Amino acid sequence: MHIKLLTNAEFLEFSKLFKPSSIYQTPYYAFAMHEENYSSMFVGLMDGNVLRGASLILVYKVNGFKYALAPRGFLIDYNDDELVSTFTKLIKKFLSKNDIVAVKINPMIIKNIYNSNGDIISSNNLYDVTFERLKKLGYFHLGYNNYFEALKPRFESYINLDLDYIKLFANINKSCRNKIRKAVRDGIKVYHGSFDELNILYDLTKDKYPRGLEYFKNLYKFFDRDNLIDFYYSKLDTTDYLQYSQAKYNEYYKKSHELSKKLISKNGNTDRLISEKLNTDKFVTKYRNQLAEATEYLRKYPNGIITSAILVIKWQDEVYMIIDGHDEKYKKFGSKQLIIWKLMGRYAKLGFKKFHLGGVSNINKPNNKYHGLNEFKLSFHANVIEYAGDFELITNSPKYFLYKNSFGITGIFKK
Repeated sequence: MHIKLLTNAEFLEFSKLFKPSSIYQTPYYAFAMHEENYSSMFVGLMDGNVLRGASLILVYKVNGFKYALAPRGFLIDYNDDELVSTFTKLIKKFLSKNDIVAVKINPMIIKNIYNSNGDIISSNNLYDVTFERLKKLGYFHLGYNNYFEALKPRFESYINLDLDYIKLFANINKSCRNKIRKAVRDGIKVYHGSFDELNILYDLTKDKYPRGLEYFKNLYKFFDRDNLIDFYYSKLDTTDYLQYSQAKYNEYYKKSHELSKKLISKNGNTDRLISEKLNTDKFVTKYRNQLAEATEYLRKYPNGIITSAILVIKWQDEVYMIIDGHDEKYKKFGSKQLIIWKLMGRYAKLGFKKFHLGGVSNINKPNNKYHGLNEFKLSFHANVIEYAGDFELITNSPKYFLYKNSFGITGIFKK
């Protein structure tokens, strides 16, 4: 066996068919990261004329040293002892010749799968054997992180889409379903956006996401070559919101007026009428205030208000929500819940099997500081995959020693 540099077409053909695959192990992602000043190569493990494994290798420089990343790990069968051993030996030699000091991987080796309640529904019986094999081969495990310290999230949430439309909605948490219905009533609408509208996503995420608008554009540009990416945003239709608010205010105002007449005429159980009148008047006040708000919104934003946005990538038979954002000022409208539900329904009808909601933190860790994020994603009846985490493989020991010590020297000079 030997390591071979693959062409874009060769790597794409392999990654399209390999399972489990990843959007981060594709030529499209490599091209996007090249624009972020990463160099890249596609390597393959050849057994004669047969390609047995492959990987995108991203390379960047730290203090003059070349360090490599294999995002979401090598595309290889980690349960095949001989294959992993051979690939490791050869990739170390290959990367060392290219002056790369080490490579970090975060492979899609599943440890457990949890349901939305945090119960284990599936465990990898080969996990311990696979984990120990990697350690014996020189991969240093960087720990079981609980949050987002790793190269990619160690815990990822996803929704099974292979259910009918009614069952998909019924599985969603009741509170989340109510928010979806409310969003529709209030006038939230979902639009299929375009490349030229990606600034909408950037404006909603610029304070929390480390990469800029050009990164979003590059992802879209390269994945769109094969129609693998979609952009969506939601908007509050201020005319609809005003009309709905006016209708609800009129409804409860009329009801309150009728109850007042019954109380004056003492037509009915007085105590019951008083209780009903007090409750109705609460809604009168609520919708009076909402009507005033809706009137102001329509005056200031006659073309509507952008409330949330999502960028998704379609790969094999699964959909990945890779970047999303919403405007906190309009969180009450539940537009983020609605947009995700709309996409679940859309991609289920198109035949996709899973909708990935992205990273979460350890759902079984007490006092989780990301509890709100977890609660939001799990409310869609999502399952959670727990992966092994990050590993580092040293490929050039002498240079790696200098690389590690350069951080201390840098620190001294900074001081």
